[in-house]
Amino acid sequence: MREALFVKRNSDKWRDIEQNPTRDPDELTARFVELTDDLSYARTFYPNANVTRYLNGLAGQMHRGLMQNRRDDRGRFRLFWQYELPLLFRQSHRMLALAAAIFLVACVLGWVSAAHDNTFVRLILGDGYVNMTLENIKKGDPLGVYNSSDQATMFVQITMNNIFVAFRTFIFGLFASFGTIAMLFYNGVMLGSFQYFFYERGLLLDSILKIWIHGTLEISAIVIAGCAGLTVGNSLLFPGTYSRLESFKRGVKQGLKIAIGLVPIFITAGFLESFITRMTLPPVVSGGIILISATFIGWYFVYYPIHLNRKLQP
Repeated sequence: MREALFVKRNSDKWRDIEQNPTRDPDELTARFVELTDDLSYARTFYPNANVTRYLNGLAGQMHRGLMQNRRDDRGRFRLFWQYELPLLFRQSHRMLALAAAIFLVACVLGWVSAAHDNTFVRLILGDGYVNMTLENIKKGDPLGVYNSSDQATMFVQITMNNIFVAFRTFIFGLFASFGTIAMLFYNGVMLGSFQYFFYERGLLLDSILKIWIHGTLEISAIVIAGCAGLTVGNSLLFPGTYSRLESFKRGVKQGLKIAIGLVPIFITAGFLESFITRMTLPPVVSGGIILISATFIGWYFVYYPIHLNRKLQP
């Protein structure tokens, strides 16, 4: 769309926002979402135009109004999850595809390596874990590790560890994406070799129905954290029309918001691993939890951002 047509289509809306301010939290939120979407479009197609500078100033003015409105505290929280994070994540979908591809390739390599080297699983998972699991298999409880500690303690430890792994994966993006790629690769190799370990003993389906109750959210969140890290690294390597410093600052802000958005998912995954995975559930129940988790990830992080972006396009 040409700049003149873009301005013509939206000038009345911008004039109304500027000349008729409102204190209503819902109206402020709706206007802010529309305006930031227009600003994003302008930055993409007319980065140096006057309309982009005008929208940037107007958006900044509205943002200050949102922050000053005390009634909007809950609205701001809802705005982040309903609009801001999905629209932000839409801009990182290419990095998500790259992160998923790296992780998947690493999984395959981990599986193949474990299949051709009997010592590989021990090298990756450690002798202690392998020996303990072999003992549990002899006892008829191959995944007994999930029953080995107190539920509340396990929940706190697992959740904190997962959040730490995610933020480390994100922070490593500061090293021009190479650190993030290494983290994704390592975790992918570990998962692939781990699943082959159970496949080799005829326990693949049992392990999937047990482990992926929490693993669907946990592994997906690690890949998404990798997306956040790659977003940071990509902003440093490919600044586009921005200065490298400005592009880097924008990338860090975007990646950090994505990483923060993963915290509730890790809390949910930690709860499932600590309280649900240890249970002996019917396959249909385990499969249902896995399906619901996978559907949520696909909907919120893939479909909904695309749908919302199309809905709000000028």
